[in-house]
Amino acid sequence: MSTSARILDSVIDPVIDTLWENPDVSEGPDGRSAYDLVVEAVNLLDTGKARVAHVTDTGDVVVDERAKRAILLAFRVLQMVESAAGDFRYHDRVPLKTSFDGVRVVPGAIVRWGAYVEPGAVLMPSYTNIGGYVGAGTLVDTWATVGSCAQIGRRVHLSGGVGIGGVLEPPNAKPVVVEDDAFIGSRCMVVEGARVRRGAKLGAGAILTASTHVFDANTGEEYPRGEIPERAVAVGSSRVKSFPGGDYAMPCVLVLRILAEGEIHDKLALNDVLREHGVAP
Repeated sequence: MSTSARILDSVIDPVIDTLWENPDVSEGPDGRSAYDLVVEAVNLLDTGKARVAHVTDTGDVVVDERAKRAILLAFRVLQMVESAAGDFRYHDRVPLKTSFDGVRVVPGAIVRWGAYVEPGAVLMPSYTNIGGYVGAGTLVDTWATVGSCAQIGRRVHLSGGVGIGGVLEPPNAKPVVVEDDAFIGSRCMVVEGARVRRGAKLGAGAILTASTHVFDANTGEEYPRGEIPERAVAVGSSRVKSFPGGDYAMPCVLVLRILAEGEIHDKLALNDVLREHGVAP
């Protein structure tokens, strides 16, 4: 685990750890069944009373390993059942989410039980997986995907077709984190526990993984891998790397500029910077 990740003291019943470590155990010490205990734990995620991970005031990502264990146990103890949404029929262990207080949910949006969406968020036809967290004021645009346990902050714009990857196993692994006020351009892929920090703008089509090199376009300085710095305007690029078989272009991300604090909420600033560097028309 990287130094920027810590394990969170969970609000979820610690008996979940016992069920995880002893697969043959079918009930807790108080006689409640494993099914009831797991449902109780996932309900805490579904209502936002627990979450898989969050960013502390010091910038660390803390992971609730017990929450991930509860999700994985759900696939063990829940039975396959049929469900329906209008004319559509489903057959799964995890039902669809049923509570969307204060959330605008456009037809075609799918959210699984165990994900939490704060009031004020907007879900266009999209998909949010179990353990995911979507903050208030965030727009999950058409065909965007919020993978299992991904943490999306407030006032974020996930543009059309964005793929936010899921990170469920191992339980202590960091999920993808997109912090408040970020903008993720159309068809970007952010996966493998990568992180987009507060107010950053990621241009269309960029690919960000945990091992992606991130460079400052003006100085050549390399930032931490797999992280877009706070308030950065960044785009996908490539760098030449030599192999025994020849020189090949490998994907990377370029930081074109760091926005001033007052530019965080101005999405037009992204287009201006891209035009300045010849990336946009």
